[in-house]
Amino acid sequence: MKYSHHGAHRAQKRAIPPLIVDWLQAYGASTRAHGATKYFFDKESRRRLERDVGATVIRRLADKLDVVAVVSDDGVVVTAYHRSAHIERP
Repeated sequence: MKYSHHGAHRAQKRAIPPLIVDWLQAYGASTRAHGATKYFFDKESRRRLERDVGATVIRRLADKLDVVAVVSDDGVVVTAYHRSAHIERP
C-alpha cells in the first residue's frame, strides 16, 4: 500500500496501523467521495474479515476497526481517520 506524505503522517498520528488499512481495502465496504474512495468496515465486511482472521483477532483489534481510509484513484492512501459518525452511502 502506498501512502501520500499526508496520509502516512495522519495514520501515524492517529495510531492506525498499516495492517488495518490493508484490511480496509481488502475487506471493507466503500463509497465514492470527492474523486477518491472511502473504505470502512460495516457489519458484513467485519463478518468477512472475521471468517478469514478469526474471532479472537477481531475482538482484540475491535477498537482499531472503526476507521476510514481515503484512497485516491491511483491507489495512494490520502488520509485515514477514526470514524465518529455514520457514513452515508449513495
